Amino acid sequence: MPGFRRHSTFALAACSFAVASCASTGSTLNSGVADRFFEHAPYYAGIRPPLDAGRIVHVPIRYQRGGSQSAMFDPESSEGKPIAALLAEMNAYLDSLGITALLTLSSPLTGTPPDVHFGCEADIDGECTNGPAAPFDPGQPKLRLAVGRASGDWTSGAAQRIQESEAAYALVLTLEVGQYWMRQQGILGKKVVELGTQHTAGFAWLTSLETPVSVLQITGALVNAEGRVTRIGAEGLIGRRTGLLASAVGAQALISDQEVEEVRTRVREDLPGKPLVWRAALRTLVSGLTGR
Repeated sequence: MPGFRRHSTFALAACSFAVASCASTGSTLNSGVADRFFEHAPYYAGIRPPLDAGRIVHVPIRYQRGGSQSAMFDPESSEGKPIAALLAEMNAYLDSLGITALLTLSSPLTGTPPDVHFGCEADIDGECTNGPAAPFDPGQPKLRLAVGRASGDWTSGAAQRIQESEAAYALVLTLEVGQYWMRQQGILGKKVVELGTQHTAGFAWLTSLETPVSVLQITGALVNAEGRVTRIGAEGLIGRRTGLLASAVGAQALISDQEVEEVRTRVREDLPGKPLVWRAALRTLVSGLTGR
């Protein structure tokens, strides 16, 4: 079924290794920021640095294919693909903001960077589940924000580079696909997904609440001069709804090149100046992590 993910044991069997590999990258233990569960945006956790904390640098935004599901379900990022173009535009915009400075590297950082996860909790088969919050709040599934611990070589290397650049923190941002729960809103039961800070997307009334929504998102971590994560967050860009008939047979619509191309030019009509969706999300995420 092109453009869809089939939610079944048989469909997931072929990609179980990829899902397990993704889930085992890093660990939230001693990662620096405890897991948080959200019903509503904004989606941030950890300590925001004081305004006089000092210089903040950033490493180039990277794309993580397979961040919340098997990589085969996420858009490709090879040259000429919309993801590659969007990533280049994002990095140019981040550099132009002037809030943080690009961390100049004489050689690439090695190892595994901190991996921020945001979206529904997944079971061993990679299926979205209500998670541990369910017994305490039945019928109200929450979204989980967590960060996987960076590897030792990445942590030590980042700490050295941050200190050499005379900075107090470094910003590590990632473009990836997450899985969000949809909610009913208002007396009429409007179907919505809270993509991020003051950013909500509406969906058709007949859209199933039981099928998660694929969301192209930016996640981020703020790392201090010791290489330790102190704050994490996420902002969604665009979600792709699953039609009622498709969801009835256990299928979930996936983010495709078409949605990525669309988000490159879509604007926020609700904001002053009508900024591009991805620019508004990126600017909000940088502010939410740094306090600047």
